[in-house]
Amino acid sequence: MLDNDSSRQLFEPELNEKTDTIFYALGILQGMQQLADQYVFQGEMRGDLVQTTTYTDNNLRQLADFSATTANKYDSAYVYYRVINNCNYYIAHVDTTLRTGADAVMMPEYVAVKAIRAWTYMQLARVYGRVPFYTEPLTQISQIDNNNYPELDMQGIVSALAPDLEQYAGEKLYNTPDYGSIPTNANFSPDYIFIPVDVVLGEMYLETGDYALAANHYIRYLTRVADDDNRFSPYVQPYTSSSRYIIYLNELPSDFDLSNLTSSVGSPWQTVFTSTADYITYIPMAISKLRGTTTILPKTFGYDYYATDKSGDSRYIDEVQLVASESFLNLTNSQEYYYRSSSSTTTSTVINHATLGDMRYTAMTHEREDAETDSTQVWITKYNNARIPLFRTSTVWLHLAEAFNRLGMPDAAFAILKDGMHEYLEDATYMTPETFAALQTTYPLFSAENKSKFARDVPYAFFGIHMHGSGFVRDYTSSVYQPGLNDYQMPDVVGRKLQEIADDYQVSVGTTKQDSINAMEDLLCDEYALEFAFEGTRFYDLARLARHKNQAGLYGSNFGSLWLARKLAYKNPTKDLTDPQNWYLPFK
Repeated sequence: MLDNDSSRQLFEPELNEKTDTIFYALGILQGMQQLADQYVFQGEMRGDLVQTTTYTDNNLRQLADFSATTANKYDSAYVYYRVINNCNYYIAHVDTTLRTGADAVMMPEYVAVKAIRAWTYMQLARVYGRVPFYTEPLTQISQIDNNNYPELDMQGIVSALAPDLEQYAGEKLYNTPDYGSIPTNANFSPDYIFIPVDVVLGEMYLETGDYALAANHYIRYLTRVADDDNRFSPYVQPYTSSSRYIIYLNELPSDFDLSNLTSSVGSPWQTVFTSTADYITYIPMAISKLRGTTTILPKTFGYDYYATDKSGDSRYIDEVQLVASESFLNLTNSQEYYYRSSSSTTTSTVINHATLGDMRYTAMTHEREDAETDSTQVWITKYNNARIPLFRTSTVWLHLAEAFNRLGMPDAAFAILKDGMHEYLEDATYMTPETFAALQTTYPLFSAENKSKFARDVPYAFFGIHMHGSGFVRDYTSSVYQPGLNDYQMPDVVGRKLQEIADDYQVSVGTTKQDSINAMEDLLCDEYALEFAFEGTRFYDLARLARHKNQAGLYGSNFGSLWLARKLAYKNPTKDLTDPQNWYLPFK
């Protein structure tokens, strides 16, 4: 980014008209399109959820085994700095005094651009560790050649940018700019192209371990910014008689009641990616090369989004470069599925479970059987619409759970997995009075101001994230909260994870609250995989959790490093991943 051999003069456009700023802001978003593929590949190839094939591009192989050099096609700091410099220019030159009547009409867009800049710097720190930091627009060659910009890590970037963003937090006005109806196509809605300030701040503070600040910004987003219809993640993926990948059982349990699979309200989970219901922010890619910047992500997973023949299965190609890893398949197939038993009556609901697997993987795949070779080809379909997700409502809830857990409230974190957040959690046997009181005061989801948003009669309030793919795990049915309705209970679930940690890492696991917090964090890590697989966030989640495990010091000051290295050992990495310095790409 900071090397430039050109001596051409760079002219500075004026940004003193409302229409000028819209086009310039959309130009910034074009820069986001140009970094989209790299963002996903850098985050997913270095994680534990994908596996290469014989068709995989060598640049992706190098990312996967941690041998990538600055020559790698997907190692470019420039694509991030291009966005940052355009943001810097906009921020320095836009006229924020422009008004329509009493409204300072440029302020929502101005704040949105600041939020994009903060996200982009945060992304640079995730990928490279320490990076050159500047907030002035670079418009002269001399600024590039004669720079002495400081290099900041994540903590430095947050310290530099978060205080300014704080003044806009919690204000719906600054959620996203309102462009109204603009000429567009089916792949692009202006409501989802910017990042809400509170979401960015929550992410920044979560990265630096400022859990209280992170939690309160996620709560501000949910209670003061998000609309009622996108405050929750009300999705289920019911197990049907045609569901695939029954690994451990050849048939459904005899009491599996197929007639009641849809008795739970909610939408099928895969509709998250075909509608905009769960999206907070995504990068919309062009629907054709003639329309703008396209993406290779669909084709990398085996789907030719830009094919001229759009009939039937013709878009699915044999040259699949990325498939689900054995590690991910083992995780998803080992999940217990909770179902309504046929022994249920009109007055009594019986929920049983069996090892049928989590249905989210089934929902995000397409398969084709080849009778001649007696084989089945599987394609991952998350990118079949060429939208690159950055944040979903599920992201906010699960990252809030991560913050709650590290704040000493693993029961609140478990509630987000199991029941969803609603004021009647006071009746949950796993919820301590201290935690519930904190949710009324310090972390005010259930304060006098907010509790109506999470009351019993609020549609879709009773959905834990684990319900998205593992069936009826909540203790709420027929308008009644029934503690112990099913066997997905905190002591059992956390207890199994504690034993797994002891067996896998050969550490002495105790029964302290800190042991439970570490185990709950691992449960959240599993849920991140089940919910966000292949969306480009995996390595960043692993690195953040590993760093915080190191800082916590439980089981040793390098336990997090050992934890991360073990998860990625199957990739045969060329670097020692017990050294955090090897988690970063070489800066180019």
